[in-house]
Amino acid sequence: MSVLVTGVAGFIGFNVARALLARGESVIGIDCVNHYYDPKLKQARLDHLNTTHHTAFHFERVDFADMAALNVALAPHSFDRVVHLGAQAGVRYSITNPEAYVQSNLVGHLNILEICRRADVRNLVYASSSSVYGKNQLPKTGFSVDHRVDQPISLYAATKKADELMSETYAHLYRLPQTGLRFFTVYGPWGRPDMAMWLFADAIMKGRPIDVFGEGNMRRDFTYIDDIVAGVMACVDNPAPDDGAAKAGGSISPHRLYNIGNHRSEELMHMISLIETSIGKKAVLNLLPMQPGDVRDTFADITAIQNDLGYHPTTSIDEGVPKFIDWFKSYHGL
Repeated sequence: MSVLVTGVAGFIGFNVARALLARGESVIGIDCVNHYYDPKLKQARLDHLNTTHHTAFHFERVDFADMAALNVALAPHSFDRVVHLGAQAGVRYSITNPEAYVQSNLVGHLNILEICRRADVRNLVYASSSSVYGKNQLPKTGFSVDHRVDQPISLYAATKKADELMSETYAHLYRLPQTGLRFFTVYGPWGRPDMAMWLFADAIMKGRPIDVFGEGNMRRDFTYIDDIVAGVMACVDNPAPDDGAAKAGGSISPHRLYNIGNHRSEELMHMISLIETSIGKKAVLNLLPMQPGDVRDTFADITAIQNDLGYHPTTSIDEGVPKFIDWFKSYHGL
């Protein structure tokens, strides 16, 4: 049977699909290829999948928030596992474009749950976000899946928490095994142009100032894409058990929540210095205050996924940033 991957033209979806295909799986990928960022990059990812794994990769261009169109697109296909990574991303964009998040992240997530229920899917892995921690004070050990997450500071975060609640309901009512993954600041080759690392690299190469929010006094748990993919694949291969025992995140249904991060909170200015070194050019800094919806620090407590699935990230930003810059130069023909 095949694996259905939503958001397959996106950063994480593309890399997960590539990993599944590389080990001999058949993948059905869906994506609406919207214009949130340059669709040429999304098409380049799809072209790579089609060229490298043509016979095992099947792509359907469809908006999963449109249930009628989704049913038509998936009718010819069979699948028994779903990796739901499609969503409207971006904290700041959610402040000015809230409707996009309601459609993609709420209606779309519900549609995927219904598709899984009707198809008798045996495992659903879906993307949540570290943004759900919102106003929580950061403990020395990092944000834990056992912490309360009922004070979001962006609509994006609120929709991701709502997705977790909807998934809990479907796990309870229909015993649908699910794993929700709270990703922490993912970066690496084939990354997103709206993320800081891409924006900084592009500006530094072109001699433009970079906007550094929080006056540069911010920390992030930067997680390299290969480590993210390793965590997703472990969850695909190990569905949440329906054994009545409490899972990570507290559910007694077959539904668990994991943080996927590097378990290292790095200073933003250190990340910038690594980009400068990799490019061989100093940045011109435009220090700005915090933006609405942003948090100053993130740090993932990954104890739960370590204990349950043996997850261990291996790539530090000192290794990962130069790899990203090498790919960035290659992609732009520099």
